Amino acid sequence: MFIQADPYLYPYDGDLRADNTALIVIDMQTDFCGPGGYVDRMGYDLSLTRRAIEPIKRLLDTVRAIPGFTVIHTREGHRPDLSDLPANKRWRSKQIGAEIGSEGPAGRILVRGEPGWQIIEELAPLAGEVVIDKPGKGSFYATDLDLILRTRGIRNLILTGITTDVCVHTTMREANDRGYECLILEDCTGATDPDNHRAALHMVKMQGGVFGSVSDSESVIATLRSLS
Repeated sequence: MFIQADPYLYPYDGDLRADNTALIVIDMQTDFCGPGGYVDRMGYDLSLTRRAIEPIKRLLDTVRAIPGFTVIHTREGHRPDLSDLPANKRWRSKQIGAEIGSEGPAGRILVRGEPGWQIIEELAPLAGEVVIDKPGKGSFYATDLDLILRTRGIRNLILTGITTDVCVHTTMREANDRGYECLILEDCTGATDPDNHRAALHMVKMQGGVFGSVSDSESVIATLRSLS
């Protein structure tokens, strides 16, 4: 079974099953796509990250109806005492007017437990869905994501969330190096700059799919309905 994708049909070997595939929803938090959060405080257009909400919601509705299909959510954030926040990351965020750990309309920016750190209500995890809390951009760094995936026998990853060029792309690269077969969805991702979004997707397609393949929610849903 294959999903229509570019530059190759996904997965490469056609071995797509509910028990070996996971949908990963990356950092759909108020801090990245809600009013008063980190991205909003930096002055970016929230519509560019919020574009992914409805397509992801439709995709979640589909996979949640498939027995045995794994859904994983990630949240980026730091400990309240900021002991896991690198000094240069904090410095960079301060330069753009949204210092991590400072108070904002959605609470302390990118701090675990604060309102802005929470996943938005529209895409809130259901009981039993895995939630990975990460201190950095990649979902594998300083987390047990790889252990969870391997324990469950998962080899195919469908990647969604924000931002395309930073946290999603970093996670895809990390997964690729670990041997996972990756698919990134154009309409289920978004970046603070449209050109960066397009460039990130273009990078995936280079060299015959150097990091995996690219598709969209409708193509995935069309294929996954046969698994439900």
